[in-house]
Amino acid sequence: MPLSGNASLAAFCAALAVAAPQPGFAAEYYAGKTVEMIVGAGPGGGYDIYARAVARHLGRHIPGEPTVVVKNMPGAGSAKAAQYISNIAPKDGTSIAGIMPGAIMSALLDDRSAPPFDPTKVLYIGTANNGVRVCVTLKGTKIANMDDARRVKAKFGSSGPNDSTYEYGNLHRHTSGALWDMVTGYRGTPDMALAMERGEVDGVCGWDWSSFKSQKPDWLRDGKANVFMQVSLEPHAELTRMGVPTVFKYVDNDMDRKVVELVISQTIFHRSYIAPPGTSAQQIEVLRKAFDATMADPVFLADAEKIRIDIDPLPGAKIQDVVARLFATPKEIVERARRAIR
Repeated sequence: MPLSGNASLAAFCAALAVAAPQPGFAAEYYAGKTVEMIVGAGPGGGYDIYARAVARHLGRHIPGEPTVVVKNMPGAGSAKAAQYISNIAPKDGTSIAGIMPGAIMSALLDDRSAPPFDPTKVLYIGTANNGVRVCVTLKGTKIANMDDARRVKAKFGSSGPNDSTYEYGNLHRHTSGALWDMVTGYRGTPDMALAMERGEVDGVCGWDWSSFKSQKPDWLRDGKANVFMQVSLEPHAELTRMGVPTVFKYVDNDMDRKVVELVISQTIFHRSYIAPPGTSAQQIEVLRKAFDATMADPVFLADAEKIRIDIDPLPGAKIQDVVARLFATPKEIVERARRAIR
């Protein structure tokens, strides 16, 4: 027999009361505990800067106010940290990781038969920024814009597979006609910036715009840099005001455009934080609510402004859905994208 409107509402509210995390439980559970935040990158880079900023404020928004401790675990473009979270970390709500989007995409775009973790199984807490990446050279070098890059040979710095500086650099070679060669092995963008200043490489692509502004504010302030291409699904307002063209200006056919869209869709989950598969729904809800509250916290936002990082968050449930849809991409486009980033 169907329930009446009032009865249906009462049943719905009762279900919510059972499903929703109870503040008393959470406070009792987390009080006196330590939450580890694993950073899938080395110290001093953009992902480390973001994670430490989040960690300074996240604990205040978890009932019971646990201590949040940051631990760096670089390796394989954050895949090492993601693998730790998936297979080793405790599944009790006390371990999360900040990872690069390349670690998520590599499971889709890498042709290995057994990726180190399943991005559709880890649980997404949220992302601090869904951002944009840029291609950068220094003033006075032979590459001032993308037209130069399509007619003059150059060297561009990168880390290695799963890192945006490697995959975006190759992507633009294969879909936009860039003539640069990739120089691999740099630990992060701070090292690549130093290599640019020394003349070892001509530039970098796939540099997070927010990280660039945080790491090299003097390059912008003193007019030292050519920021010559922005790479995101939608134009970035600040870069557009600066006159920086989007990647799609240089993509000449529909299939290449689909490949570019697939690869750069990772900017939607730009600074993602994940928890282990098997963590209880109640603990995930506590962590997601705490993360969302942190992203809206005026004290956190003032801290972010002070250290020059952009905050443009998305909730964990939305990222979970985006990742699931990405992994349903038609095989033909996935295969072509795999070739483009290598």
